[in-house]
Amino acid sequence: MDKEAVARLEAKKRLLAEEEARLGGRRIYPTPEVNQELAARGTTPLKEPAPILHLVKRPQLDLNTLYRLAGEDPPVPPPVVEQLEIKHKYEGYIKRQEEAARKFAQGEKKRIPEEFDYDAVPGLSLEVQEKLKQVRPLSLGQAARISGITPAALAVLMVYLKRWGGGGKSS
Repeated sequence: MDKEAVARLEAKKRLLAEEEARLGGRRIYPTPEVNQELAARGTTPLKEPAPILHLVKRPQLDLNTLYRLAGEDPPVPPPVVEQLEIKHKYEGYIKRQEEAARKFAQGEKKRIPEEFDYDAVPGLSLEVQEKLKQVRPLSLGQAARISGITPAALAVLMVYLKRWGGGGKSS
């Protein structure tokens, strides 16, 4: 990356942080005009002032609309507005995906002993037991990639491995 590109990226990051901090203290107030607009967009009217960064999470609203309802124009370029909207609208989803990735990484490390008896695991269907016995996965991560092995089956297997004693430890 050249110095100009790095400088542009740093400037965008700075603007993003500054505008996020500024919006953190901004609220939309429940005026008749605001509530009429919210109702027209199919979202619940306000009963009390609400933070802009919470309102942007509503699927019917976007940050440009919220700026307008707050009586201002965006003080930052459109790409910064877009980045802020994405960050706050999808932060719950992003957190869930990060947690799923973390759990997946942990599952990759959870070893299944070679002598593990899948028939002894209550809650596994016969089909799942047969697939696991046929493949003999070395880890929960490998088991997760076997066709037909459900997240529920993996959860049962993980709990049973913890109880089995001596098995399921990370390598």
